[in-house]
Amino acid sequence: MVELTQSPRRDAWRHLRTPWTLVAVIPLIVALLDPGQALPVVRFALAALAGTLPFILVAVLMIACLKASGAEALIARAFDGREGRAIVMAALFGGLAPFCSCEVIPFIAGLLALGAPLAAVMAFWLSSPLIDPPTLLITAAALGWPFAIGKAVAAVALGLSGGFAVRALTGAGVFSDVLRRRRTSGGCGCGPDPLAGRPVWRFWTERPRRRVFRDQAAENLMFLLKWLAFAYMLEALLVTYVPAEVIGGIVGGEGAGPVVIAALVGMPAYLNAYVAPPLLAGLTDQGMTAGAAMAFMIAGSVSSIPAMTAVWSLVRPRVFFTYLGLGVAGAILSGLAFGALI
Repeated sequence: MVELTQSPRRDAWRHLRTPWTLVAVIPLIVALLDPGQALPVVRFALAALAGTLPFILVAVLMIACLKASGAEALIARAFDGREGRAIVMAALFGGLAPFCSCEVIPFIAGLLALGAPLAAVMAFWLSSPLIDPPTLLITAAALGWPFAIGKAVAAVALGLSGGFAVRALTGAGVFSDVLRRRRTSGGCGCGPDPLAGRPVWRFWTERPRRRVFRDQAAENLMFLLKWLAFAYMLEALLVTYVPAEVIGGIVGGEGAGPVVIAALVGMPAYLNAYVAPPLLAGLTDQGMTAGAAMAFMIAGSVSSIPAMTAVWSLVRPRVFFTYLGLGVAGAILSGLAFGALI
């Protein structure tokens, strides 16, 4: 009898322990403590989520189509024996893709779900938030072409070094399991697997595959929406109550110390790629070194709290901390190298 009375409570608690609960609670807390900022916080989070929605929908449809057609096995086999080239191409392509650290999450989810090697995914993951053609021009306008080119080189170098480091760790058996386990909406488990065998590109002609498409699309859409909504709510709090100017103002001085501090301070900060260059231009005018500015920008782009939240929801802790360590280490080394050259 005790079990019967406690089970509904446990079920209710389990349903409350979701990102959606925090998304709803955060604005209520802000409304109680700072009523004037409640609506701006919600508007910021909604606008950021709306800006990411096209990327989410593309990723969701891509996953659903490939799962329904049974093509994920072909994509996974396409990387067999060519992992080194995949790492190089991922790092280079990451420098052209206009994704911030949160927007890239849906694509990373799709790549990992479809069996792409973690090393190549990590290369893209690390390089893509750092630079793209519009950001390159804005950075050059605010901080000069040496800084902009240095950031572009650092983006590709970070992707390459991170990808090959993960490749070595994977070969040593460190990453045997990458994705977190989450509930799937699969079928009853009886009968032949509708995705077995060769891919069926016209999957909509078969009822079981249409069901797989529908279930996969709904499952992945809700998964990505709930975690990115939570991530952007955190981002809204950071922008509202922890201005980047305050964080950036902590760093300054000469030597390696400011570079390390800049990377550690910049790591959790919200650092929009279009706002950061003018901000850092002002800070460098006030005495911030070029190396510290580079470390601060790279760490903030790769490892902001919203991005880390989304990454944590997607992969195992071992992969998460590897991503975080590579990002921070890359930021420090890039800052030291850039400071030594300038």
